[in-house]
Amino acid sequence: MQTKSISIIRKNVKNFSLKVRPNGSVELVLPLMAKNGDINFILEKYSKWIDDKKAYFKEFETIKKELVSGESMKFLGKDYRLRVIKDSKERVEFDKLFINLYAKNVENFSKKSEILEKWYRENALIYFLNIANEYNKIINLDDIKIKIRKMKTRWGSCNASKKSINLNLELIKKPKICIEYVIFHELAHLIHPNHSREFYNFLSLHMSDWKSREKILNGSSINV
Repeated sequence: MQTKSISIIRKNVKNFSLKVRPNGSVELVLPLMAKNGDINFILEKYSKWIDDKKAYFKEFETIKKELVSGESMKFLGKDYRLRVIKDSKERVEFDKLFINLYAKNVENFSKKSEILEKWYRENALIYFLNIANEYNKIINLDDIKIKIRKMKTRWGSCNASKKSINLNLELIKKPKICIEYVIFHELAHLIHPNHSREFYNFLSLHMSDWKSREKILNGSSINV
């Protein structure tokens, strides 16, 4: 296996940790004193596991939604059935079991996608801002700017100098504990811009279970 395609990160930890993200990237975290032979041993031992996870995520990404009644849609970590209904007033209505998408032309995929994205974005703005306001009680900074964007490889990013954070629109489909983790992670970067020991100490102090939240968010990891 080519180690150049894998992020090798040395930290002050006791055990190795191997992770495959949904975008196919691989991250190996290892103790500071780990030897190159240890790295090769881990990568060889779990090479099939890595390939299987990459294949799973690749197959998952190829499943394209058709936006027709009966499809499964994600919202805040739960699955709901989509119902597409012809109506002159285009909108989305949500209940305990269904996401009801009303469209003038139920065959127009682009328009249905536009209506659904608008609904996701409106809900994301509400949920993200509420969570950010709650966790900003810890950060205690004024005039923080939050933007919702489509991002292919990241759940969030920040610009400490501008006191702004960007959040992936797809995050609204994840469980609330994952949304909280990403938002707090980015807010914490506004006072600790790097992935330093101080940053992780701060994260652990105020969100002791952040590692388990991260695992749920990224869908696949293994401690070795």
